[in-house]
Amino acid sequence: MAPRITPGRFKELGPINWAIWRVLSKASGAPDAHLFSTLGRTGGLFRGWLHYSGKLMPGGRLPRFESEMVIIRVAHLRECDYEMDHHKRLGKRAGVTPDILERILGGPEATGWSDKHRALLTAVDELVATKQLGDSTWTTLAAHYDDRRLIEILLLITQYDGLATTIGTLRLERDF
Repeated sequence: MAPRITPGRFKELGPINWAIWRVLSKASGAPDAHLFSTLGRTGGLFRGWLHYSGKLMPGGRLPRFESEMVIIRVAHLRECDYEMDHHKRLGKRAGVTPDILERILGGPEATGWSDKHRALLTAVDELVATKQLGDSTWTTLAAHYDDRRLIEILLLITQYDGLATTIGTLRLERDF
C-alpha cells in the first residue's frame, strides 16, 4: 500500500527538520528514514517528539539491552516491520544475538529467561494486549525495578505501541 502522507523534503520539512532528517537517515543507514521525513512535516511537534523519544531510548535509565527487548517485543506483537527492521539492527549493537532475538519473539514463555527478563516481557505482552497491568504482573515487575524504571518501562512500551499505530496508519514504507 502507498503511504497516506508522502515523506517530506526541504519544502515540507523546513531547514531544521530537513537537517535532522538527513542526520538521522545517515545514522540509521537508510537513504530516507521515512519515519523522520514523514513526522518531520509537523514542525516543532517533531522535535518535541524526538526529544521525548530520545529520553526513553537511548537516554533512559534502563539498560539498552532491556530497552531493545521491550521495543522488539512490541514491534513483534504489533506486527510492525518498520520498527522491527530498525530495532533488530539496534538490538544487535546492544547484545541481542540471533538466539536472544528468537527468544524475544517467543515471548516470556520461551526458555532461558531470567526472572527479571521474564517479568519484563510479561509486562510488555500484557500492556500491549490489555492496556493495563494486573496486580500480579506489577508485583513481579516491581521486584526487579525501582519506581523510576517502572514508570520508564510503561512509557517505553506505550511509546512504541503508539508509534506502531502511527506507522501502520500512515502506511510508512520500510527503509530497507
